[in-house]
Amino acid sequence: MTAKADVMALYPQKSGSADITSNPGQTLDRDWIASVRVNRSAVERRCASLGGRRTVKKDWQAAWLLRAMTCIDLTTLDGADTPGNVQRLCAKARMPLRADIARALQVEDLRVGAVCVYPTLVGEAVNALQGTDIPVASVAAGFPDGLTTLATRVAEVESARQGGAREIDIVIRRGLVLSGDWQGLYDEIRAFRQAAGKTHLKTILGTGNLVSFTNVARASLVAMMAGADFIKTSTGKESINANLLVSLVMLRAIRAYHQRNGFMVGFKPAGGIRAARDALAYLVLMREELGRAWLDARYFRIGASGLLGDISRQLEHHISGRYSASHRHPMG
Repeated sequence: MTAKADVMALYPQKSGSADITSNPGQTLDRDWIASVRVNRSAVERRCASLGGRRTVKKDWQAAWLLRAMTCIDLTTLDGADTPGNVQRLCAKARMPLRADIARALQVEDLRVGAVCVYPTLVGEAVNALQGTDIPVASVAAGFPDGLTTLATRVAEVESARQGGAREIDIVIRRGLVLSGDWQGLYDEIRAFRQAAGKTHLKTILGTGNLVSFTNVARASLVAMMAGADFIKTSTGKESINANLLVSLVMLRAIRAYHQRNGFMVGFKPAGGIRAARDALAYLVLMREELGRAWLDARYFRIGASGLLGDISRQLEHHISGRYSASHRHPMG
């Protein structure tokens, strides 16, 4: 079986967020939140078993790496961002894999999950992606710390939506979690949900600031109750970003929410994911914890930019048997 056949047979590509119904959420269930406890030792044992026993090789590995590429939110969130580098990023989103490699793998229609930028650059990204179905995602709600006034954060969400963003990555106030103010957290995310309208809402928890896995699990549930379509680990600006431990906790919260409400919420690890082997580990974890249906850009994204180059290098190695230099796979 070829890599092309593998990726299409196992995980047929969808069209991103456009064909997903927004999570309606539910009323805040305090009893459910209070009942949540996470056993750190059990989480660590589960994740430690992942790398050694579960690997994919050869054509299967190429197929999984192609799947990971289609789930990348190609991101630039730098204080020095300009219209020019956003346009280059969008050009890469249109053709994420070098043309000769794409032809060899028979995946010349490949695309990434989305392009993620700051609100002031949404218009540039929308214009650069005209003629494609690649969504533009905008960070909002006081990114990266969420410490501006609620009115300002809500207005930022509305501005991103009106500017053409099809997905909005909002950030929570971590202090609400640390103080156990679940009603306050619910109300704020609910306000962002209403401001976003039908735009896909991704909620960044900033897990590196939340101290405990129990806090991560509870914040995940509150975000989903409030109507988040995705829950996301990190802004990429914290000292501790995405890792398998917090990801497992969040995936099990997603599974619990789905079992109770029947709604599939997506998951997005972000920050520090640069190696193809790490992307494979997240895919395996998603497959084992949530099932094949979640291995799709509609329900799984990786917030990254440097990851794309390493995946490209691995795919070139799959074809040629040789590793190439990083500069052979430029971002733009």
